Amino acid sequence: MFCVELGCRRMEGRKVRVLVGKPGLDGHDRGAKVVAAGLRDAGFEVIYTGLHRTAEEIVEAAVQEDVDVVGLSILSGAHMTLVPRIANLLKERGLDDVLILVGGIIPLDDAEKLKQMGAADEIFLPGTEISQIVEFIKKNLKRRLS
Repeated sequence: MFCVELGCRRMEGRKVRVLVGKPGLDGHDRGAKVVAAGLRDAGFEVIYTGLHRTAEEIVEAAVQEDVDVVGLSILSGAHMTLVPRIANLLKERGLDDVLILVGGIIPLDDAEKLKQMGAADEIFLPGTEISQIVEFIKKNLKRRLS
């Protein structure tokens, strides 16, 4: 049994853990906080790193918190540098099974490039409903854990 109502538990019985990070110099975090609260309300355990985190700080938090999903909120335009860097660091630390989700102002061409290079599993643009993010996590995390 993968998810029970809103509990969204991993197979070993604990809640799915989602880290929400704000890498780089971007100082706008309202969207990240809305997503974090929405995921929490959907039954996930959410860890929010706060603003202005380095790639290394986000990856260290992901390792320490044993997360299943890393969500990155980027509005600064540095997504083509930051996302691949974080994805590579996660792989170096043995977290190559973690879902990487990116949200923010990402041009569609860049979003496709990030997915093609394996730096992001999905890109969520402004206006995405929380339910879409929840369903993506459930569907894709289940596939990885089975």
